[in-house]
Amino acid sequence: MVLIKAKRDELLGPLAAASGIIERRHTLPILSNVLIECAGGSLSFLATDIEIQITSRASVEPTGEARSVTVGARKIVDILRALPESAEVTLQQQDKRLLVKAGKSKFVLQTLPAEDFPRLAKPLGEVTCFSLKQKEFRRLLGLVQYSMAQQDIRYYLNGLLMVVEDKTLKLIATDGHRLAFASMALDVELPRQEVIVPRKSVLELGKLLSDSDAEVRIELSTTQARFAFGAVELVSKLIDGKFPDYTRVIPVGHQNQLSIDREVLRQSLRRAAILSNDKFRGVRWVLSEGSLKMISSNTEQEEAEETLEVDYKGDPIDISFNVNYLLDVLDNVAGSEVECRFGDAASSALLSFPAEADFRYVVMPMRI
Repeated sequence: MVLIKAKRDELLGPLAAASGIIERRHTLPILSNVLIECAGGSLSFLATDIEIQITSRASVEPTGEARSVTVGARKIVDILRALPESAEVTLQQQDKRLLVKAGKSKFVLQTLPAEDFPRLAKPLGEVTCFSLKQKEFRRLLGLVQYSMAQQDIRYYLNGLLMVVEDKTLKLIATDGHRLAFASMALDVELPRQEVIVPRKSVLELGKLLSDSDAEVRIELSTTQARFAFGAVELVSKLIDGKFPDYTRVIPVGHQNQLSIDREVLRQSLRRAAILSNDKFRGVRWVLSEGSLKMISSNTEQEEAEETLEVDYKGDPIDISFNVNYLLDVLDNVAGSEVECRFGDAASSALLSFPAEADFRYVVMPMRI
């Protein structure tokens, strides 16, 4: 029974989009598979890891009756990638096998029953819906996602807080040592809702969203977040927990202010980082009138020192930071200038960018 005939690229793009979430090892063998469903002129690929579910679709020539099958996702993606770009591919079911044919090449893959493939349940309760341009949402994610925690025992930090309220969308990420906050205006007024989207879902969205004016539709419930854009739909379970109160973390009233060229600061920090301690990654900032000195050292008693002439007229400050936290924000946020505000050596610093008016970055000091 022929399941589908199509050009290689008509299958490879949607298949790769769906299968990106599949882990290499699973306790359930079927979770290594992708569900292929063909009905009329619609072909869909569905992958899941029980927490996230991605469906991608392709328009193909009708093949008659509806058919579905599950097959090893990585194997079929690797096969399609290895075929010539112009290849005409046929997928054919034969007993409990899937035949992949292209020219004089033939591959026989094991399948598992489509009816055994797990799907995420429908969301519970009311759903908040809104749309925005893919490039806007992708940009907003890029401003904050690097600040998410990774495998933290405080599980609610291993994700991204999304807050919708009135006509505003806010994204907040923190690992307990730094916090990134970004917001944007929406076209529609919405009731307040907060959800924590898991780290893996956020990173996958960053890969799949395009830098285009095409819209992404977002649906938030108490148990799930759904993102639909182009031929892709990503559904994610939410993290059930209480996110820290970000409004108390962002400092206000810091009087000591420094404006500096972003690229000059970034390159200086990169050089200072070379001789920083491999474990703690600390760099000292010694601020005095008209001068910023950055000093790093390591356990081998090697030392790097960078001195910049700056427009600074505040109090003398000697404060230390994790250099990676500073480089993360400078690498991910555009703009020619960065503004740094300080309280004292024991207070968090606030970084902002005139080019990104609705963005704030808070970084805690460290002891060296």
